Amino acid sequence: MKMQAINAVLRHAAILLIGAIATTGANAQTSASVTLTGYDSLSTTPGTMSSATLPATTYNYYVSPTGSDTAAGTKAAPFRTLARAAKAAIRPSTTVFVAPGTYAGGIKTAGNGTATGRIYWISTTKWGAKIVPPANSVNKTAWDNRGHYVSIVGFEVDGSKIGSGTKWTLGIYTGGSYNVIEGNRVHHTANTIPCSSAGGSAIGVDSYYKGVMGDVIGNVVHDIGPAGCAYVQGIYHSTSGSIKNNVVYRIGSAAIHLWHDATNLKIVNNTVSASNFGIIVGGGDFYFTTAGANNVHVYNNIVYDNKYGISEQGKTGTGNMYKNNLVYKNTTYNWQLRNGLRHTGTLTTEPLLVGYSRTAALPNFRPSISSPVIGRGIATYAHPTDIDGKPRNATTGFDVGAYQH
Repeated sequence: MKMQAINAVLRHAAILLIGAIATTGANAQTSASVTLTGYDSLSTTPGTMSSATLPATTYNYYVSPTGSDTAAGTKAAPFRTLARAAKAAIRPSTTVFVAPGTYAGGIKTAGNGTATGRIYWISTTKWGAKIVPPANSVNKTAWDNRGHYVSIVGFEVDGSKIGSGTKWTLGIYTGGSYNVIEGNRVHHTANTIPCSSAGGSAIGVDSYYKGVMGDVIGNVVHDIGPAGCAYVQGIYHSTSGSIKNNVVYRIGSAAIHLWHDATNLKIVNNTVSASNFGIIVGGGDFYFTTAGANNVHVYNNIVYDNKYGISEQGKTGTGNMYKNNLVYKNTTYNWQLRNGLRHTGTLTTEPLLVGYSRTAALPNFRPSISSPVIGRGIATYAHPTDIDGKPRNATTGFDVGAYQH
């Protein structure tokens, strides 16, 4: 089973049957069902898990490594490339189903969904659709999304095999509003770039195009940027939204970094390690505001074995709150808060994970049966499930970190 040591979503191998409704017109699809494997649940709206099914959408397109870009994009005649599908998926209430296989990255998606009709990009097998650098790259980003109300779910972005041309500095980037980046694996990007202020990140949620409310949920991010490079981040967020249930490790700078116009964010139940910084909360180099990072809630995270733990930098407000995190063994310091703020409910002990290693290819970040994180989290802002799809509720208790025991 693929990546069993990281993500038990594949261990469960749950099957969702998605009904695709028939439509009329130039892009009519015959009514069909699509089998998704490797998912326990999906977010259908920002920060909300479905009961196990993705809503049917009006328009449905299909992509397969055996398809053709001159085809109709139907289930029987799928497209071959993500770039071709991006030209079709431009209307609200659209789903693009991407079959397992290897696909050239460097794509841009610009279609806009709506609050009642999102655009979904779904890898039909979790991490089965792998996005890699093209032979001759002309873009610095694996996936550049500028649309609103878009969900990108279950892809693998692997930047390890670099061709010629422009090197990737960004994995999945979104500049739109109300977008969800969920359940993806992004790794080995920007490893060989020069360490410069041009920067980079595995997942970037940006306010530069006035985007708001970006949600980054249940992703696995690792081996990003040159070691110790202050300019390359794991998850980089500069607007409002949430960062929940992610596992992030071996990042050149910060596993999770808030900057620019970041404010009103929930950073909850993440596990971050083996990076330069664990979590940075701050604002600076502003685009549209000078208020700084405020009303940021950092709850239930494991921040372990980094150089620096949780750090406020730049301009920050007095409304930030830090509760029930495990922050330990960050060698330079565990905490650096401003404005007289204090953290509460902090665990300062080994997390006792099942198979943690700073250098192993696939560390196991799940809590062991004797882990102190079990039951030590709080319910406030916790996602209904963990990264595996296991429920978090009052009956099971709320654990600290991305995984529920």
